[in-house]
Amino acid sequence: MKEKLIITATNANSWIYPDVKNWPNPENVDELVEDVIKSYKAGASIAHIHLPLSKEAETVNKIREQCDIIIQAGMSSYPLSERSATFEAKPDMISIILNHHDEHFTQLHVNQIHSLEELEQYCAMCKKYKIKPEWEVWHTGSFWNLKYLIEKKLIEPPHVLTFFFNWPGGTWSPPVPEEYLHRLKFMPINCKHTVSIMGKEQTTIATLAIALGGNVRVGTEDYPFIQENVPAKDTSELVSRMVRISKEMGREIAKPSEARKILGIK
Repeated sequence: MKEKLIITATNANSWIYPDVKNWPNPENVDELVEDVIKSYKAGASIAHIHLPLSKEAETVNKIREQCDIIIQAGMSSYPLSERSATFEAKPDMISIILNHHDEHFTQLHVNQIHSLEELEQYCAMCKKYKIKPEWEVWHTGSFWNLKYLIEKKLIEPPHVLTFFFNWPGGTWSPPVPEEYLHRLKFMPINCKHTVSIMGKEQTTIATLAIALGGNVRVGTEDYPFIQENVPAKDTSELVSRMVRISKEMGREIAKPSEARKILGIK
Protein backbone atom coordinates (compact mmCIF):
# COMPACT_ATOMS: atom_id res chain seq x y z
CA MET A 1 0.00 0.00 0.00
CA LYS A 2 1.43 3.40 -1.03
CA GLU A 3 1.97 6.17 1.48
CA LYS A 4 -0.50 9.02 1.32
CA LEU A 5 0.32 11.73 -1.20
CA ILE A 6 2.11 14.83 0.08
CA ILE A 7 1.18 17.95 -1.87
CA THR A 8 3.44 20.99 -1.79
CA ALA A 9 1.83 24.32 -2.70
CA THR A 10 3.87 27.15 -4.24
CA ASN A 11 2.27 30.57 -4.25
CA ALA A 12 5.06 32.80 -5.54
CA ASN A 13 4.76 34.77 -8.76
CA SER A 14 5.06 32.86 -12.02
CA TRP A 15 8.61 33.12 -13.37
CA ILE A 16 7.81 32.46 -17.02
CA TYR A 17 4.24 33.80 -17.23
CA PRO A 18 4.59 37.16 -15.45
CA ASP A 19 1.97 38.90 -17.63
CA VAL A 20 -1.04 36.68 -16.93
CA LYS A 21 -3.97 39.10 -16.62
CA ASN A 22 -5.69 39.53 -13.25
CA TRP A 23 -3.16 37.26 -11.57
CA PRO A 24 -3.70 37.34 -7.75
CA ASN A 25 -0.06 37.56 -6.66
CA PRO A 26 0.25 38.10 -2.88
CA GLU A 27 1.68 41.57 -2.35
CA ASN A 28 2.17 41.60 1.44
CA VAL A 29 2.49 39.27 4.41
CA ASP A 30 -1.23 39.03 5.11
CA GLU A 31 -2.07 38.20 1.50
CA LEU A 32 0.68 35.58 1.41
CA VAL A 33 -0.58 34.00 4.64
CA GLU A 34 -4.14 34.00 3.28
CA ASP A 35 -2.97 32.22 0.13
CA VAL A 36 -1.14 29.60 2.21
CA ILE A 37 -4.20 28.95 4.40
CA LYS A 38 -6.40 28.49 1.33
CA SER A 39 -3.92 25.95 -0.08
CA TYR A 40 -3.84 24.16 3.28
CA LYS A 41 -7.63 23.90 3.33
CA ALA A 42 -7.55 22.57 -0.24
CA GLY A 43 -5.25 19.70 0.78
CA ALA A 44 -1.63 20.89 0.78
CA SER A 45 0.64 19.57 3.53
CA ILE A 46 3.61 21.79 2.65
CA ALA A 47 3.74 25.48 1.78
CA HIS A 48 6.79 26.38 -0.28
CA ILE A 49 7.03 30.12 0.25
CA HIS A 50 9.44 32.97 -0.43
CA LEU A 51 9.64 34.73 2.90
CA PRO A 52 9.46 38.54 2.48
CA LEU A 53 12.73 40.25 3.36
CA SER A 54 12.81 41.64 6.92
CA LYS A 55 9.47 39.94 7.63
CA GLU A 56 10.58 36.32 7.67
CA ALA A 57 9.72 35.56 11.30
CA GLU A 58 6.45 37.51 11.14
CA THR A 59 5.31 35.46 8.15
CA VAL A 60 6.20 32.11 9.73
CA ASN A 61 4.48 33.02 13.00
CA LYS A 62 1.29 34.22 11.32
CA ILE A 63 0.98 30.98 9.36
CA ARG A 64 1.53 28.88 12.48
CA GLU A 65 -1.14 30.82 14.34
CA GLN A 66 -3.73 29.56 11.85
CA CYS A 67 -2.70 26.06 10.79
CA ASP A 68 -0.12 23.29 11.11
CA ILE A 69 1.00 23.24 7.46
CA ILE A 70 4.70 22.46 7.00
CA ILE A 71 6.53 25.69 6.15
CA GLN A 72 9.23 25.25 3.53
CA ALA A 73 11.37 28.35 2.91
CA GLY A 74 12.34 28.74 -0.74
CA MET A 75 14.79 30.87 -2.75
CA SER A 76 17.60 28.32 -2.86
CA SER A 77 19.31 30.49 -5.48
CA TYR A 78 20.47 32.79 -2.68
CA PRO A 79 23.93 32.03 -1.25
CA LEU A 80 23.92 30.79 2.33
CA SER A 81 25.34 34.10 3.54
CA GLU A 82 22.10 35.83 2.52
CA ARG A 83 19.73 33.43 4.29
CA SER A 84 20.53 34.10 7.96
CA ALA A 85 17.13 35.72 8.59
CA THR A 86 15.42 32.69 7.04
CA PHE A 87 17.13 30.36 9.49
CA GLU A 88 16.32 32.69 12.39
CA ALA A 89 12.63 32.54 11.41
CA LYS A 90 12.80 28.75 12.00
CA PRO A 91 10.62 27.33 9.23
CA ASP A 92 10.15 23.55 9.27
CA MET A 93 12.17 23.10 6.07
CA ILE A 94 14.54 25.07 3.87
CA SER A 95 15.14 24.54 0.15
CA ILE A 96 18.75 23.87 -0.86
CA ILE A 97 19.82 23.25 -4.45
CA LEU A 98 22.35 20.43 -4.85
CA ASN A 99 24.10 21.86 -7.88
CA HIS A 100 24.82 24.96 -9.96
CA HIS A 101 21.81 27.30 -10.15
CA ASP A 102 21.30 28.31 -13.78
CA GLU A 103 17.81 29.54 -14.66
CA HIS A 104 16.68 31.77 -17.51
CA PHE A 105 13.30 33.37 -16.88
CA THR A 106 11.38 36.00 -18.81
CA GLN A 107 12.59 38.91 -16.68
CA LEU A 108 15.47 37.38 -14.74
CA HIS A 109 18.56 35.22 -15.32
CA VAL A 110 19.99 33.44 -12.28
CA ASN A 111 23.52 32.05 -12.34
CA GLN A 112 24.90 30.98 -8.97
CA ILE A 113 27.53 28.41 -8.01
CA HIS A 114 26.80 26.33 -4.90
CA SER A 115 29.97 24.53 -3.81
CA LEU A 116 30.35 21.38 -1.75
CA GLU A 117 31.75 23.56 1.02
CA GLU A 118 28.56 25.63 1.03
CA LEU A 119 26.44 22.46 1.12
CA GLU A 120 28.40 21.26 4.14
CA GLN A 121 27.75 24.61 5.83
CA TYR A 122 24.06 24.25 5.04
CA CYS A 123 24.04 20.88 6.79
CA ALA A 124 25.58 22.44 9.89
CA MET A 125 23.06 25.29 9.90
CA CYS A 126 20.11 22.92 9.49
CA LYS A 127 21.36 20.85 12.40
CA LYS A 128 21.88 23.94 14.56
CA TYR A 129 18.38 25.32 13.92
CA LYS A 130 16.68 21.89 13.75
CA ILE A 131 15.37 22.58 10.24
CA LYS A 132 14.84 19.77 7.72
CA PRO A 133 16.66 20.34 4.42
CA GLU A 134 14.68 19.92 1.21
CA TRP A 135 17.22 19.09 -1.50
CA GLU A 136 16.54 20.33 -5.04
CA VAL A 137 17.52 17.77 -7.70
CA TRP A 138 17.83 19.13 -11.23
CA HIS A 139 19.80 16.26 -12.82
CA THR A 140 21.66 13.13 -11.75
CA GLY A 141 24.75 15.16 -10.85
CA SER A 142 22.72 16.36 -7.87
CA PHE A 143 22.79 12.79 -6.55
CA TRP A 144 26.60 12.75 -6.53
CA ASN A 145 26.62 15.74 -4.19
CA LEU A 146 23.86 14.26 -2.04
CA LYS A 147 25.78 10.99 -1.66
CA TYR A 148 28.84 13.02 -0.67
CA LEU A 149 26.89 14.57 2.21
CA ILE A 150 25.40 11.22 3.21
CA GLU A 151 28.78 9.47 3.24
CA LYS A 152 30.21 12.23 5.43
CA LYS A 153 27.27 11.62 7.81
CA LEU A 154 26.24 15.27 7.66
CA ILE A 155 22.53 14.55 7.17
CA GLU A 156 20.04 12.04 8.53
CA PRO A 157 17.40 10.09 6.57
CA PRO A 158 14.85 10.27 5.23
CA HIS A 159 16.34 12.65 2.69
CA VAL A 160 13.65 14.90 1.22
CA LEU A 161 14.13 15.66 -2.49
CA THR A 162 12.32 17.66 -5.15
CA PHE A 163 12.93 16.72 -8.79
CA PHE A 164 12.72 19.70 -11.17
CA PHE A 165 11.69 19.35 -14.83
CA ASN A 166 11.48 21.89 -17.67
CA TRP A 167 12.70 24.88 -15.67
CA PRO A 168 14.48 26.98 -18.33
CA GLY A 169 18.24 27.55 -18.21
CA GLY A 170 21.46 25.58 -18.11
CA THR A 171 20.07 23.05 -15.62
CA TRP A 172 17.00 22.33 -17.79
CA SER A 173 15.78 18.75 -18.13
CA PRO A 174 13.01 17.38 -20.35
CA PRO A 175 9.55 16.89 -18.78
CA VAL A 176 9.14 13.35 -20.06
CA PRO A 177 8.55 10.02 -18.30
CA GLU A 178 11.96 8.71 -19.40
CA GLU A 179 13.75 11.50 -17.53
CA TYR A 180 11.70 10.94 -14.37
CA LEU A 181 12.30 7.18 -14.43
CA HIS A 182 16.01 7.77 -15.09
CA ARG A 183 16.31 9.82 -11.92
CA LEU A 184 14.34 7.32 -9.89
CA LYS A 185 16.79 4.64 -10.99
CA PHE A 186 19.77 6.53 -9.56
CA MET A 187 18.12 8.08 -6.50
CA PRO A 188 19.94 7.07 -3.28
CA ILE A 189 18.18 4.90 -0.72
CA ASN A 190 16.21 6.41 2.16
CA CYS A 191 14.81 9.26 0.05
CA LYS A 192 11.33 10.74 -0.31
CA HIS A 193 10.77 12.65 -3.52
CA THR A 194 8.44 15.25 -4.98
CA VAL A 195 8.16 16.40 -8.59
CA SER A 196 8.01 20.01 -9.82
CA ILE A 197 7.18 20.55 -13.49
CA MET A 198 7.08 23.92 -15.23
CA GLY A 199 4.79 23.61 -18.21
CA LYS A 200 1.78 21.82 -19.64
CA GLU A 201 3.48 18.43 -19.19
CA GLN A 202 2.90 18.76 -15.45
CA THR A 203 -0.07 16.39 -15.35
CA THR A 204 1.78 13.61 -17.18
CA ILE A 205 4.74 13.58 -14.77
CA ALA A 206 2.61 14.26 -11.69
CA THR A 207 0.29 11.33 -12.35
CA LEU A 208 3.28 9.07 -12.97
CA ALA A 209 4.76 10.14 -9.64
CA ILE A 210 1.45 9.51 -7.89
CA ALA A 211 1.32 6.02 -9.41
CA LEU A 212 4.90 5.22 -8.38
CA GLY A 213 4.74 6.50 -4.81
CA GLY A 214 6.23 9.95 -5.32
CA ASN A 215 4.77 13.28 -4.25
CA VAL A 216 3.69 16.39 -6.13
CA ARG A 217 4.38 20.12 -6.04
CA VAL A 218 1.92 22.52 -7.73
CA GLY A 219 1.20 26.22 -7.65
CA THR A 220 1.52 29.55 -9.35
CA GLU A 221 5.32 29.51 -9.18
CA ASP A 222 5.53 26.25 -11.11
CA TYR A 223 2.67 26.34 -13.64
CA PRO A 224 -0.22 28.76 -13.09
CA PHE A 225 -2.79 27.16 -15.39
CA ILE A 226 -5.67 24.88 -14.39
CA GLN A 227 -5.90 23.89 -18.07
CA GLU A 228 -3.73 24.86 -20.99
CA ASN A 229 -4.16 28.64 -21.53
CA VAL A 230 -6.70 28.84 -18.66
CA PRO A 231 -5.17 30.52 -15.58
CA ALA A 232 -6.12 29.16 -12.18
CA LYS A 233 -7.75 31.60 -9.81
CA ASP A 234 -5.02 30.88 -7.27
CA THR A 235 -2.77 28.10 -5.97
CA SER A 236 -5.55 26.47 -3.95
CA GLU A 237 -7.41 25.64 -7.16
CA LEU A 238 -4.31 23.85 -8.48
CA VAL A 239 -4.01 21.94 -5.19
CA SER A 240 -7.68 20.92 -5.34
CA ARG A 241 -7.21 19.58 -8.86
CA MET A 242 -4.28 17.41 -7.78
CA VAL A 243 -6.25 16.15 -4.77
CA ARG A 244 -9.04 15.04 -7.10
CA ILE A 245 -6.65 13.35 -9.54
CA SER A 246 -4.85 11.47 -6.76
CA LYS A 247 -8.06 10.25 -5.16
CA GLU A 248 -9.36 9.08 -8.54
CA MET A 249 -6.12 7.10 -8.85
CA GLY A 250 -6.79 5.49 -5.47
CA ARG A 251 -4.24 7.38 -3.40
CA GLU A 252 -5.32 9.38 -0.38
CA ILE A 253 -3.90 12.75 0.67
CA ALA A 254 -1.60 13.22 3.66
CA LYS A 255 -2.44 15.76 6.32
CA PRO A 256 0.46 17.88 7.62
CA SER A 257 0.80 15.71 10.74
CA GLU A 258 1.04 12.60 8.57
CA ALA A 259 3.49 14.26 6.19
CA ARG A 260 5.74 15.18 9.13
CA LYS A 261 6.01 11.51 10.10
CA ILE A 262 6.68 10.41 6.52
CA LEU A 263 9.40 13.05 6.01
CA GLY A 264 10.98 12.77 9.43
CA ILE A 265 10.15 16.30 10.53
CA LYS A 266 10.07 16.50 14.32
